[in-house]
Amino acid sequence: GGGQPETVDENLTEITSPIVGTFYATPSPDSDPYVEVGTIVNPQTVVCIIEAMKVLNEIKAETSGTIVELLVTSGQAVEYGQPLFKVKPE
Repeated sequence: GGGQPETVDENLTEITSPIVGTFYATPSPDSDPYVEVGTIVNPQTVVCIIEAMKVLNEIKAETSGTIVELLVTSGQAVEYGQPLFKVKPE
């Protein structure tokens, strides 16, 4: 056996930021992250918070699948449309 590893990059979905603000992976500093690599999400799953002008906005996955990569770190400033997570679709 031992075939080539499959490349799935072109099949991945990105969860992008709908707003400009500050990315937070956890609901509060001493809490667990909303999602991690391996977390299965659906469109209603909250994946992070983005704070904009002192308002905490819960960001939903809006897709179904498994989180395969985290692209930003907690406390990082993000732009509109910036990829936050990579998801392998169900």
